[in-house]
Amino acid sequence: MKVILRNKYLSRARYNRYLLATGNNLVSAKRLYRANMRLAQAFHPLLSQFEVIFRNSLNEVLISNFSDSDWIINQKTGFMSHSSLRTSHFFLRTCLVKTERKLHLRGIPITSGKLIADQTFGFWVSFFLPHHYGLVSGSPIHVFPLKLASENRASIHAKLETIKNFRNRVNHCEPLCFSGHTIDCTEALEIRTVLYKLLDWINPELNKFFKDFDNIESNCNRISTI
Repeated sequence: MKVILRNKYLSRARYNRYLLATGNNLVSAKRLYRANMRLAQAFHPLLSQFEVIFRNSLNEVLISNFSDSDWIINQKTGFMSHSSLRTSHFFLRTCLVKTERKLHLRGIPITSGKLIADQTFGFWVSFFLPHHYGLVSGSPIHVFPLKLASENRASIHAKLETIKNFRNRVNHCEPLCFSGHTIDCTEALEIRTVLYKLLDWINPELNKFFKDFDNIESNCNRISTI
């Protein structure tokens, strides 16, 4: 890409970080920028599949908790409308109302499956926040039946929140290969470790499925040679 196009469409500030990390070497900066995109690309399938597994596991736990396969519809006027949630602007209920409006405008029937599939990762992670967690009897912890005894709601929420924030950075093609101004993929590798740890606590057999398409380490190794 020509410099004038790069500065106009990628922004000079975004690209300068890559130039600074490579000592203003234009060739190396270009290689590093592309390598960062490939690292983001490598994370996409792991993050998206983890989200699906986490969402579906939590849905099953909540079905059991409410003894209701349509809990996501029926609890809009149940725990999601509890007065204690006023300070959080009834986040869960608001998310569902938005989805219902969207489905209605598109002429799509509202079903539990449609509502579940449309919710963001943040929607599901929020079940580990204290104000939601208590209202569903602490049931979300059962998503991780093999967790360590030392792990609790707060520690698991912290891990999920870290993954959520990293996922947002991946989706916006932000730098994943720096520590300060130094080329360093430590954080990316730590996120990968957390993902596998959470999968282990759900079901260790899931790890093989993920490792079949996981090429994060090789991408990090490639970056370290730039």
